[in-house]
Amino acid sequence: MIRPQRRRATHEDSALGEQPLILVVDDDESVRTALQELLETVGIESIGFSSTRELLEFDMPDRPGCLILDVRLPGSSGLDFHGRLAASGDYKPVVFLTGHGDIPMTVRAMKAGAIDFLTKPVRDQTLLDAVYAAIEKDISQRAAARTVKKHAERLATLTPRERQVFREVARGRLNKQIAFDLGISEVTVKLHRGSVMRKMNTASAGELVRAWDALPEDLRGHP
Repeated sequence: MIRPQRRRATHEDSALGEQPLILVVDDDESVRTALQELLETVGIESIGFSSTRELLEFDMPDRPGCLILDVRLPGSSGLDFHGRLAASGDYKPVVFLTGHGDIPMTVRAMKAGAIDFLTKPVRDQTLLDAVYAAIEKDISQRAAARTVKKHAERLATLTPRERQVFREVARGRLNKQIAFDLGISEVTVKLHRGSVMRKMNTASAGELVRAWDALPEDLRGHP
């Protein structure tokens, strides 16, 4: 077994005080043990599960990481489970590991957003590279989700008129154009715009536009 050099999985997660946690789902205990021991050699914590049901019954800590998921599992298959996760809005990155892969299965997994689809036996470094990529993706997704949550909370403090002005500013409309469209004075638009920037905690029009773009489509659709 190739033993790669020990290194820190990421830099962002350490800064946030969130160490990665890998969830290993495989019905073969020897495979689970080998995978967890490999992860331990590079300082990555993991928890093993023999089935997706066992995973779902576990009270999962809120930490960055990924799933190493066998394709053929008792009960729900790894591919079906991955699809249900995505459908429920859980986009935890997945690295598939299987001894029975084929091209259609690989295509299905990658189209569903899997990080990689690896066939047993797999080189240690190949697996670890996929895990590192998955961790980085999850950290990025979690950071983006925190940004969206922050902007949504700030958006909730705006009045309906401020939301209208916010939307028009994000569209690149000038104050006088917004004033004409909304039937208010340009001075009033400027006041609303200043209030929006203060409440959204932005210092420039560019920051305000980026905050708007970061909002989910359903929130941007409301006046």
